[in-house]
Amino acid sequence: YKLAKAVLVSLGVLMVGFAIFALSGVITLNPRPFKPFAAIVGGLIFGVGMVLAAGCASGTTYRVGEGMTGSFVAAIGLTGGALMTAGGVFTSTKNALQSITIGSQLTVFGEFSALTPIFMLIIGIIAIVVMFVFWSLPAIKRKKESGEPLIKPENFVESAFKKGHPWWLAGILIGIILTIGFIVSNGVVGITGGWMNISGWLTSAGILGWTGAIIIGAIIGAFISALIAKEFKLRIPNEGLTLVKQFVGGILMGFGAVTAMGCNITNILGGVPQLSLHSILAGACIVFGCWIAAYFIFMWRED
Repeated sequence: YKLAKAVLVSLGVLMVGFAIFALSGVITLNPRPFKPFAAIVGGLIFGVGMVLAAGCASGTTYRVGEGMTGSFVAAIGLTGGALMTAGGVFTSTKNALQSITIGSQLTVFGEFSALTPIFMLIIGIIAIVVMFVFWSLPAIKRKKESGEPLIKPENFVESAFKKGHPWWLAGILIGIILTIGFIVSNGVVGITGGWMNISGWLTSAGILGWTGAIIIGAIIGAFISALIAKEFKLRIPNEGLTLVKQFVGGILMGFGAVTAMGCNITNILGGVPQLSLHSILAGACIVFGCWIAAYFIFMWRED
């Protein structure tokens, strides 16, 4: 459950960060309108696509920087699926699903108001304290009892690029980085929109915007990290069917992200900290869609 813990830590940090900067007037919060059918269908399809593509929108992006050709194929499918849904063959389906709206900026505590950031701050602080008491303190106690140092500053490259960060540190860093991203762009960071922006920039003389720059930066960052860890390698799947599966998964993710008004990053790490009811439902459906696909691909035959 380390990845799940890292996400929960990120959500706590994001709630506190978003709330502080919203209350100080630095950023403007903007929870999604609650579109239940779009959240459910888009979230489920995005989750299924994640498993087929072997990574979510962000995972697909950084794996491109690591040299995984399958992820590059999935990214092409993601971009194509998003464009077809935003203004192509799937547009009418998306519009039908998004046509039913409940409230304008519906949150867990009702319509968004001046009190929402206060609720976010309280919930975020409580969550961080609870996680520290039940997760961090026992871990610190175990390390003290075993004589293991809490922090190992030696051999930074080995610990940071090869072994990876501890889940709690990864969660904190993700929360801080996305908070900074919100401040700089005055909006929630997203991945699918970035690939669409790059497509428009390359094919129709559009402007490379903030979202597109995020994609380029993530790929370059992953490439540098992989070089430092000596893990960069152009990798092609052994079976051609794998590439087809990842391409189809990318298309499903593109459709799901546009329909649900955001991928897993936008909804879970962007909307949930704002207590958006739409993002909470979409995020839950993304997780459930992943479970459904994983069950039928990996577990169903064993049962």
